[in-house]
Amino acid sequence: MTNTTVTSKVFPVILCGGSGTRLWPLSRSGFPKQFLVLAGDGSQQSLFQQAIERSRAAVRSYGSLGSTLIVTNEEHRFLALDQLRELKDIQATLLLEPSGRNTAPALTLAALCALEQGDDPILLITPADQTIQNQPAFEKAMQLALQIAQTGTIAILGITPSAPETGYGYIKAQAQGVQSTGGMVVERFVEKPNLATATQYLKEGGYYWNGGMFLLKASVWLAALKEFRPDILEATTQAWQGKTSDASGDAVFIRPDKALFNAMSGESIDYAVMERCPGSRSAIQMVALDAGWNDLGAWDAVWQVGSPDAQGNVTRGDTVLDKTTNSLVYSSTRLVSAVGVDSLVIVETADAVLVANRNNSQEVKAIVSRLEQAGREEKNLHRKVNRPWGWYDCVDEGERFKVKRIQVKPGASLSLQMHHHRAEHWIVVKGIAEVTNGERVIRLKENESAYIPQGEKHRLSNPGMEPLEIIEVQSGSYLGEDDIVRFEDIYQRT
Repeated sequence: MTNTTVTSKVFPVILCGGSGTRLWPLSRSGFPKQFLVLAGDGSQQSLFQQAIERSRAAVRSYGSLGSTLIVTNEEHRFLALDQLRELKDIQATLLLEPSGRNTAPALTLAALCALEQGDDPILLITPADQTIQNQPAFEKAMQLALQIAQTGTIAILGITPSAPETGYGYIKAQAQGVQSTGGMVVERFVEKPNLATATQYLKEGGYYWNGGMFLLKASVWLAALKEFRPDILEATTQAWQGKTSDASGDAVFIRPDKALFNAMSGESIDYAVMERCPGSRSAIQMVALDAGWNDLGAWDAVWQVGSPDAQGNVTRGDTVLDKTTNSLVYSSTRLVSAVGVDSLVIVETADAVLVANRNNSQEVKAIVSRLEQAGREEKNLHRKVNRPWGWYDCVDEGERFKVKRIQVKPGASLSLQMHHHRAEHWIVVKGIAEVTNGERVIRLKENESAYIPQGEKHRLSNPGMEPLEIIEVQSGSYLGEDDIVRFEDIYQRT
């Protein structure tokens, strides 16, 4: 196929769900892996940011770039928004799912949104939690896939396998079936195999990993969904028609009707459509991708894509190693040292430490399950918790007291709220605070403080141009985060 410019507008679609439990304790349900900086190439961008930049760069080279469509959930909307604002010149629409219904409804939301913004645009769909080490090779494959998609055919990227991997589904493409478009005919999709089967796939050839990346026109997706799962199409369309929207800076939040969306049955893109396409009237072609792809599904994968030292160790943060080989050592808050060990994963955060054999890193999810069964908060949140207005870090706690360090962004404000079971004392250590305390509104500067009695309505705001930092001392019979009654909130939290 000759290199030609794609005439249809192309909308990158970033599927930003999932919790990444195998990357605990760094990845947690309140801060999942797609928002983490994990790549070992020195990049300071999260996987989510890399997915956006990678997709946009590929489109700029070969087509007309549309708005970036991000499908995520309500809980993570401000994490996504904060990381979007660190990128340059991003026009983004955030489609907020009220609950997880898998990827087929998520893509349907994106297709309906794109059709309202363009004349049957191409959708470039990618998960938010993968890494690509060879951007030029990615862009070359994407050029071919974009041109295939422009013809009205579904183009899926098949990852050239480097090992008999049992954790991925596979695509069987006809080795002699190269089309005039340059794509390969997809013969079938196969489920995750056992080791013997995966080894046979590599021996035979013609099998590729399914990385969940593909391109197609918005109308093509909706037509395929109508053919195979009309119930999902109808339910998602009804929820979309009842949508509400609001803006936050350069980004737009769109929420489908909550009751209608929650009532639908969920399904993955693969099960709903892709695996039914071979042999049907719906056309699908594959483009091989050999670009250092990895979905970072476990800590061993993070080690594999890292930059190892002479002893095969991949490190991040403050670490000192001696007689240690082939290990991943990740420090978040303090010095981590290791002596005389091999093939370990050591991950430190402020409130948890993981030590595991690299070969057993897939089994970390069992630890997360046990934490969930025990009701441990370490499954969900880090000690330092991001909020739309900034963050808080619980630095100490004991019987009837808790101490937090709180930072509020310039111009940001916490909700007007009250607590039934605790009082609070606020001490300003940096910046200027505007404090609503019952009927009074006062301003505090460094070394000044305010006492908030139990049951009093109150709010903390930052009227300044610099971040505000305070130390909050809580005291009372119950200090849980659920003891908050909100009266007003600019972030529409309940």
